[in-house]
Amino acid sequence: MRGPDFLDQSVGKLKSAVGGFVPGSHATTRGCDLHEAFRDAVWMDVFVYGITGRRLTEAQLRLLDTIWAYTSYPDSRLWNNRVAALAGTTRSTGVLAMAGALAASEAAIFGGGVYTAAATFIQRAHKAVAHGASIEQVVRQELDSRRGIAGYGRPLTSKDERLAPLRDKVRRLGFEDGAHHQLALEIDRYLDEGRWRLRINYVGYTAALVSDMGFSPRDYYLYGFSAFMGGMAPCYLDAVEKAEGALFPIPCEHIYYFGQPPRTWPTGLPNDKRQE
Repeated sequence: MRGPDFLDQSVGKLKSAVGGFVPGSHATTRGCDLHEAFRDAVWMDVFVYGITGRRLTEAQLRLLDTIWAYTSYPDSRLWNNRVAALAGTTRSTGVLAMAGALAASEAAIFGGGVYTAAATFIQRAHKAVAHGASIEQVVRQELDSRRGIAGYGRPLTSKDERLAPLRDKVRRLGFEDGAHHQLALEIDRYLDEGRWRLRINYVGYTAALVSDMGFSPRDYYLYGFSAFMGGMAPCYLDAVEKAEGALFPIPCEHIYYFGQPPRTWPTGLPNDKRQE
């Protein structure tokens, strides 16, 4: 059904499958009483339940926390942190700074835009291998059709400094044997031994981990968008506490200009009669 009749069904009321609240009484989330069901919960538990509709184990939630923590870099040179810092140097509010930085985090190549692609790949590869495909076939098909593999390769360096401590956490929490995790590492070894010089990166590794938790690509995307947030507030505060406009100033001579050449304006004429 489309058109006015369809819209009439929603006039003055909200139909929702995810919950709501009754002022002064209670709030629900996906069928649960929020304050009762999550009385002892950590925030990650509430957040992931809102996305997936499932309660995870304590170990899984700890791993999800670690994935966020290990990529919260307070470095204003990073593209999204720079947005927060530039907002600070112009004396914008903290909320606007963080919102702008989070929006910039959805970069297609090295930000949240690749989350969905990486999870889609490792889940598609897992199904292919389960139906008899080899690692070589999976890799070659992906490279032939997409000229790259989401979750493998890094623009600045092939080494990802976050992987070693995260893999140690994975071992300590007992998640090494996950099928997607094992497959992601097998693909990494195959690529390393070949001529492609592609190594698994943080997104590819974490996409495999959350796939073993039952996350869909969209689940992973919605969970992962805040992974940089821990580094944004420090960058904003650092810029706010310095002189206004002092962050990354650019001298005019550093700007490559290829537009109109300099023009001379005659003097002594009214503004509305000036000509080039």
